[in-house]
Amino acid sequence: MKDLLLTYYGDDFTGSTDVMEALVLGGVPAVLFLDAPDETFLRQHFPDVRAIGVAGVSRSMSPAQMEAALPPIFSALKQLGAPLFHYKICSTCDSSPTVGNIGAAAEIGWRIFQPQAVPMMVGAPPLKRYLVFGNLFATVNEITYRLDRHPTMSQHPITPMDEGDLRLHLGRQTTRRIGLIDVLGLAQSDEVIAARYHKLLEEGHEIILLDTLDQTHVEKIGALIWSQRGERPIFTVSSSGLEYALTAHWQRSGLVHPPPPLPPAGAVEQLLIVSGSAAPGTATQIDWAEEQGFALLRLESVKLVDPAVADHERARTVTEALRLLGEGRNVLLYSAHGPDDPAIPATKARLEALGLGATSVGQRLGTQQGLILKELLERTGLRRVCVTGGDTCGHAAHQLGIYALEIVMPIAPGAPLCRARSLNPSFDGLQISLKAGQVGKPDYFGSLLRGVV
Repeated sequence: MKDLLLTYYGDDFTGSTDVMEALVLGGVPAVLFLDAPDETFLRQHFPDVRAIGVAGVSRSMSPAQMEAALPPIFSALKQLGAPLFHYKICSTCDSSPTVGNIGAAAEIGWRIFQPQAVPMMVGAPPLKRYLVFGNLFATVNEITYRLDRHPTMSQHPITPMDEGDLRLHLGRQTTRRIGLIDVLGLAQSDEVIAARYHKLLEEGHEIILLDTLDQTHVEKIGALIWSQRGERPIFTVSSSGLEYALTAHWQRSGLVHPPPPLPPAGAVEQLLIVSGSAAPGTATQIDWAEEQGFALLRLESVKLVDPAVADHERARTVTEALRLLGEGRNVLLYSAHGPDDPAIPATKARLEALGLGATSVGQRLGTQQGLILKELLERTGLRRVCVTGGDTCGHAAHQLGIYALEIVMPIAPGAPLCRARSLNPSFDGLQISLKAGQVGKPDYFGSLLRGVV
């Protein structure tokens, strides 16, 4: 499609909606799919779209699973003919050699797109994520931490961050040579920055990290990466900071224009929330919901991941949730209350005892959470829901038969309210927030309920 500016694959659902939000608010009509669409379908149903994404779950995959899942999607997106393909990673770069291996995904992209090198922008200042001299930082409650000291990411249950220097962190996942243009280099003119980029190429660097501290860097990086267009598509491994960078450059150059503000979605009478996040930010939001009279219902994760009792526990949970919803209450189902919740090690221990492996917790628990959400929606007809946590979001979307998402309105940076396109008429048009655990203010659920920021 000649009007496409970019295609992307998101390594989890929450990050995928984050990219779509950055594009739409930057003036680029975008649609997020669960599987790669073909050009005929796009022209028939989304003729004005200029960016296409596919929401994936590769952040929870092994390298072998990536090798099976990613090549056909990458190839299908390449066929759409956009000048840039973005493998979207989280701005916290959570990954390891065995789970969510960024280097393994980059190798697949290398094989399909055959780039000269891969520019890599991880920082995203609008989301308070920064890369400085190759070290990654994130802000929580107005305090900025290096990622290996971050209260959430240093304790992530699957991919804890124990190294803030991304050259070292990524060096465990790839043998490709990694270069860096740091904040001092980015203080130079666009021409000098481009010359530095090509000098790194000549020296044999294959992945080029780009420091990102402020909006000036964002705009310069957008210009640099877009200038690399050629006969082959640009292949980049980056966070959603890339979309902020590109849209800033495209607006400045007149390629796109700032869109009018999206109107508020308005209030709904009831809100259903399914939380699979252990982030401290989510724990604070759960506390806020309880203070405001939301009915809290714990998802017994130890039982839900056990095949022998999962069906019974799911049925019990649905029955109790329906009772609470029938009373007219807003209902929040959660599997963890912060990173220190004892349910987290207990669930891992149960999986190990069953011989299923602790790393399967996201897939097994996420599937059960998705099935619970599906049954509750079928039986209540609710039309606005929130799902938190990357694995939970991915499995919930699949259970609801969602094939595409479009932005309804922004709620918090990286966590918009979306409209679902589903092959199941019961869920087509459903308003859904697929939110990363650490995103949003304490009253995020209240903003979602009211449909205003």
